Amino acid sequence: MSTSLENALAAALAWFALPQFGLSTVFITAFVSATLLPMGSEPVVFGYVKLHPEQFWLTIAVATLGNTLGGAVDYWMGRGAQSAAAAMGALGNKGGKRYLGWFERLGPKVLIFSWLPIVGDPLCAVAGWLRLAFWPCLAWIAIGKCLRYVTMTWLLMEIPDQFWKSLLP
Repeated sequence: MSTSLENALAAALAWFALPQFGLSTVFITAFVSATLLPMGSEPVVFGYVKLHPEQFWLTIAVATLGNTLGGAVDYWMGRGAQSAAAAMGALGNKGGKRYLGWFERLGPKVLIFSWLPIVGDPLCAVAGWLRLAFWPCLAWIAIGKCLRYVTMTWLLMEIPDQFWKSLLP
């Protein structure tokens, strides 16, 4: 990586680490992690809630909004796909038929599983590729993502502080 790129990345990370940008960072991290990029937003959400427990629900709402909008981007990327053959090739015949069977039986409701690692983001893209109705899809994506953030953050908050301190060098 070039020095100027490293400096720019370091400056961006330092800017997002400032306390006044905390919820912005939660939103951006949640948004980016919901696209097909491999990253998770849970550590950022948990860290922010751990520092500001009084903002639990606000943080969950911001993370859910960012993650849901990222799922919408996946939906529209799937909808813009050029051909069904390319999508089926990416899923494989056996896996592709299984996913299509879920969508045929459940419709947009299957997107409540959009929070799952590995398969969640492609589920959003497949919903778009199948041209399922956008608004019901978005609602089910939001429900799944919100339930994930509430559950994961609440569980992590229940772990005693001694455990977290023991992880520090």
